[in-house]
Amino acid sequence: MDYGTLRGLFALLILALFIIIVIWSYSKKRKSSFDEVANSIFEDDQQDKKRHLDKDSKQETNNNV
Repeated sequence: MDYGTLRGLFALLILALFIIIVIWSYSKKRKSSFDEVANSIFEDDQQDKKRHLDKDSKQETNNNV
């Protein structure tokens, strides 16, 4: 087996892995999981805003006492 054949086999392996990853990432079974992860950043942001508002309201209550 010469170097050219080895490079060709390696290229086919990389191409096969790429095709497998593309099929896996666009499969319908994974869509809900990916959507959930994609929207998680917005959920965290909303929770942070709520905590910040709660913290501000507690500080105002303490300052008024």
